[in-house]
Amino acid sequence: METAFVKTPLGIARLEGDAEGLSAITVLETNETPTIILPEILEEAAYQLQEYFEGKRTVFDLELNPKGTDFQKRVWEALIQIPYGKTVSYLDLSKTLGDVKAIRAVAAANGKNPLWIVVPCHRVIGSDGSLTGYAGGLHRKKWLLDHENPVKQQSLF
Repeated sequence: METAFVKTPLGIARLEGDAEGLSAITVLETNETPTIILPEILEEAAYQLQEYFEGKRTVFDLELNPKGTDFQKRVWEALIQIPYGKTVSYLDLSKTLGDVKAIRAVAAANGKNPLWIVVPCHRVIGSDGSLTGYAGGLHRKKWLLDHENPVKQQSLF
């Protein structure tokens, strides 16, 4: 397993992966030093993240290999289907997966997503439109949703 640390507008992200694919991207609360020479296996992930933050990428094209249960993987696969700039509720996601009663299990799997941004769990909101739980912090979730919003609010002053 290779590891690298990359700087993002939201903090340092730790990337982990191997020949089987990218297994984790985690935003850190610590000040790790960014990796100067990236492991070859993580170069493309770092490049695509940079493009995302520059507003040049709306879809990721990476080999993914997250660790989780079969149910968690189904939820994460459903998250990947949420288009850039769009949001869905936990209830909508539960319906997509075929079981409206699984809303809490879906929310728990969403919270265990190991692939920050690439598997866009930040695009899931409460049924009332509220920003609910986000492992990276609600301030990051708001930033990501604002970043993806195709209509940018203009300042009056």
